[in-house]
Amino acid sequence: MTELTDGAVLRRARPGDEAGILACIQALADYEREPDAVDNTVDMLTATLFGDDPRAFAFVVDGGDGEIRAIAIWFLTYSTWTGKHGIWLEDLYVHERYRSHGYGVALLSALAVECLAQGYPRLEWTVLDWNEPAIGFYRALGAEAMDEWTTRRVTGAALEALATRG
Repeated sequence: MTELTDGAVLRRARPGDEAGILACIQALADYEREPDAVDNTVDMLTATLFGDDPRAFAFVVDGGDGEIRAIAIWFLTYSTWTGKHGIWLEDLYVHERYRSHGYGVALLSALAVECLAQGYPRLEWTVLDWNEPAIGFYRALGAEAMDEWTTRRVTGAALEALATRG
């Protein structure tokens, strides 16, 4: 647990945080112009983050009164080239009214600490190409663009069709 300058606390997510985390996820979807894209629920977050075999993890910034002001949701990756795990940051979100409080830097710093503590050589994420404020923020922290790499995704009917091709 890390106390931040305004009295808020950065900590690992714990049971009871799910509604606040989900509110951040929805706010991020709204910001990214995908307000109807979130199918996640409090129960799904409980199972994912706190079930018998968690596969995703979260850090939160708690305002001290239980209000979740910011989140970083992440999971492990694996590099066949390095032979080591890394961290993939799935979502980083700070509620608009709390931006410029240092929460984003604190969350990314906590992820960097986690990487170093576990011997993970990589912390990676994607950012939408139109999100100039985020791109500038990440660039200022030393994050490099992987311009030669393009993310690919298979979902829905294409995923089902692919599953039958084997």
